[in-house]
Amino acid sequence: MKRLGTLASNILRTWLVPLALTMALVPAAHAQLWQSVQQRGTLRCAAPLYPPLVIKDPKTQEYSGVYLDLCREFGEQVLGVKVAFVDTTWDNIIAGLQSGKWDISPALNHTPKRALAVRFSTSASYSELDVVYDPKNPKMQNVTTALESLDQPDITFGVVSGTAHDHTISRRLKQARIMRLPSIDEVRLALLSRRVDATVDEVDTNRIFLMQYPGRFASVNPVPALQKQGMGFGLPHQTSSADTAVLDIFINEKVALGEVDELFKRYSQQIIDQSKQ
Repeated sequence: MKRLGTLASNILRTWLVPLALTMALVPAAHAQLWQSVQQRGTLRCAAPLYPPLVIKDPKTQEYSGVYLDLCREFGEQVLGVKVAFVDTTWDNIIAGLQSGKWDISPALNHTPKRALAVRFSTSASYSELDVVYDPKNPKMQNVTTALESLDQPDITFGVVSGTAHDHTISRRLKQARIMRLPSIDEVRLALLSRRVDATVDEVDTNRIFLMQYPGRFASVNPVPALQKQGMGFGLPHQTSSADTAVLDIFINEKVALGEVDELFKRYSQQIIDQSKQ
């Protein structure tokens, strides 16, 4: 019996000691995001263009926008580091985070599928979609709030490839065609040239576009809603709750003080003013 007890004890020790060491190391590894950023001295923020959320001035090459301003302030004032913006596209926004090309991804819609791959911050804003179209387009004469009125074989939708909008409209449309383009500017140009008959985008950004072309385009918000989701920052999936809480506290304060709303107003007006020049 004593020999059996010793054997059992040795087996348990063989399994439990490595397991205990592994469990001790995992939380420490997961808690190092902001510490590693501070040690590096730079917070790397992805920058997939999407005005007014993510903007790059073509003349100065400087970055701005609602979410990039938040990212810059978080890095400089909370973490005390420099902020580097990394060019990318929406198709790569998740993969780049997973592969360590950047530390934080801005303006990500909260979706269950994405939550399997990344960790989300709290919402800084909310995403609701509507459809913009040219009412003079012969194909668009019978538009109603029913998505079926738009879901026709001869109608083509334009959408930014890889976005939550792309996934949403791809899932909801059964007959209409979809043209996926790299940026919202290219989607808008496709609508202006009638390469597409309608576009799907955020209600707020569509409102800016309609103000740039008063009377030329119309919008419709399908019932039931195409999409209503929280929008925030994406972090590596293994990021600890403690590190996530640091960013959440920062965002909650900015929202509560009305600073996020002010950023939306300022950049929306900037886009409208630039379109008049």
